[in-house]
Amino acid sequence: MNSITMAGEPGPGGLILVVEDDSLILEFLCEILQEEGFAVEPQISADAATLYLEENADKISLLLTDITMPGQRNGADLANDFGDRWPEKPIMIMSGFETPETSGVRHEVSFIKKPWAVGQLLDCVQSALTSRPVRSPGSVSST
Repeated sequence: MNSITMAGEPGPGGLILVVEDDSLILEFLCEILQEEGFAVEPQISADAATLYLEENADKISLLLTDITMPGQRNGADLANDFGDRWPEKPIMIMSGFETPETSGVRHEVSFIKKPWAVGQLLDCVQSALTSRPVRSPGSVSST
């Protein structure tokens, strides 16, 4: 899957690394964010996102990842490594099965429970980018 960007420049929130193993959800997420003016980099797994970050971490303003996904690493592993290496960058997690706490995330994150409404998603992204972790209804924040 190729990077989706707006006019060659990151949007108002910079580049969002979107990691989701369900290709339909990934495409929908990227479309929503792009319509709001964000530049996105879609990745289908935590493993692929890790490889992308090795060369492009300086371009990323926000990590938005699902927790549960196939591969050697899951979204919690990705979030922990990202938070360890780039502690100044925000992390947003979404999941319908786990929470950051139950999956072992060690960093402060914003969390939204699936299924989410578009408005909830965008509010959570904006809050994450301004470093104010938020909770969606029925979810918990992690510190």
